[in-house]
Order: sequence, then structure tokens, then C-alpha cells
Amino acid sequence: MTGAMILFGSSLFFLYALPKNGPASALEHRWARPLLLKSAAAIFVACVASFLAQTIVLAGSLQDGLQLDALSAALTGMSFGKSSLVRAITAGLFIGAFALAGPGRRGWWIATLAGGVICVSFAWMGHGAATKGAAGLVHVSSDILHTFAASVWIGALVVFLILLASDGRDADLGRRIALHEALHGFSGVGSGLVAVLVATGLINSWFMVGLAGLPRMWTTTYGQLLTVKLVLFGVMVALAVANRFHLTPRLGAALPEHIPATGAVAALRGSLIWETGISVVVLGLVAWFGMLAPPSVF
Repeated sequence: MTGAMILFGSSLFFLYALPKNGPASALEHRWARPLLLKSAAAIFVACVASFLAQTIVLAGSLQDGLQLDALSAALTGMSFGKSSLVRAITAGLFIGAFALAGPGRRGWWIATLAGGVICVSFAWMGHGAATKGAAGLVHVSSDILHTFAASVWIGALVVFLILLASDGRDADLGRRIALHEALHGFSGVGSGLVAVLVATGLINSWFMVGLAGLPRMWTTTYGQLLTVKLVLFGVMVALAVANRFHLTPRLGAALPEHIPATGAVAALRGSLIWETGISVVVLGLVAWFGMLAPPSVF
């Protein structure tokens, strides 16, 4: 999931947040293309490995799980098999298309499209896919929007961290101005992302917990993990607010006067490291309670 979020969110960030041309554009950063290629390669390896592991578990043994009939049945008859196939094919096609596209914004668009398809494929494996009828369409759509919003946020965090990690004491002023503009511009996007995450989170909670499940929120493992996730999400929002209203203006104030911005950069770097680290924990929690029965089924 993390690789898909980087592939979608980071490539989209290159398109809307960084200059189209010049030394601060994504095209001039040597790490930009390898970041996306490595993410796609990681997605391919991970989906093949997870597919084989789940098939072996279902078959009951390593030998039975690696039989052609077992693999074929899982690939064509199980939702995890179909979604794994989509991810593997999409990642493989992306790597080839990205290489053929060469340096340019076309590559970022290809990465965004591929990342979006891969993100959508995860919805086939979630609880939303098990919801029937019109409600199921609402649930799955909410899951997809939730994943998209989280991917845009996490993809941006990864790019910001790399930009700040490469920002040394002698960093070019133009690059720091571009970094400040990207940070400032992302604040509006970030506000929208939080709104989407909260709205879709409430919709998903209605399906997964509901009014009847509220008393069991803190007595089931699912509810306890969901509570921890919500607390960590609140911490991430608080860090994002601090970045927006304190640390980003602090960096901007230093730029016009050519004041050394080392302290502001270090503070931003530390804050974003915490924000990214918490996001990784949140993704781990989601993967964990995604395999558990929600309070609504008790």
C-alpha cells in the first residue's frame, strides 16, 4: 500500500506543487524518477509475495499452495487474487511505459494514473467490497476516496522529506523559495484532504461500527485499534497545522532578507519526520484491523 501511495501521491505532487521547469522542478531532481520506479518495483514484488503467501495459507501447505490449480483458482476466483493480478500488471506496464516516456511531465501523469489504478485495486480486498447493494457502492466509493486522499498526503510528505534532506547549509535560494511555495501551496490541498478523510472516515465508520456497535468500540480489538488510529490522525493534523501556521511562515520570513534558514529547515524536517513516521504506524494499524471483524458484525 505504501508503494502505491508514493507512486500516486508523489507523482501528483510533482505536477501540482513543483515548478514545471527550472532547477526546482521535479525533472531536475535526480531522485524523482528512481523514487517512482522503485515504488513500482516494490509494488510488483510485494503483490506477488503476498498472493503466494495467502494462497499457501488457504491451501494449507507450501506444496499444495504452489500447485498450478491452487494458484489458478486463487487468481481467478478470489478477490485478493484478482486485485493482486491488477497490481502486478499495472506495476509492470508502468515500469515499461515510464522508461519509454523518458524525462518529462508525461511520465508524472503515467505514474499518477498507474498509482491511482493500484490504489483502487485495494478496495476489492476491503470490507467495503463485502457490502451488498447500493450501500456497497457507497462504501467502496468512500474507501477509494479515503485511499486517494491518504495517498496524496503521504506522497507529498515523502517528497517534502527528500527535499528537506537534500537541503544543506549552502542550498540554492531559488530551491528554498520553491520549497516554501510548495509548502504554502500544499496547505490548501492539505485542508481539502483532511475534509475528505474525515467525511469518508465517518461514512466508513457508519458501515463498520454503526450506532449499535458504538458500545463495543472499546471492548473489541477492531474498535481499540480504530481508536488509536483516530488519535494518531489527530496528532498528524496538529503537526500539519503547526507546519502551516508556524514553521512554513518562519521559513518564508527568512528568505526575502537572505537570513540563514537552517533553523527553520531543521524544524520543518523534524516535524515532517514525525508526521511521516506516524503515517506509517497508521497504515500498519489499518492493515491490522482490516483483517478483523468490525463491531457492527457482533
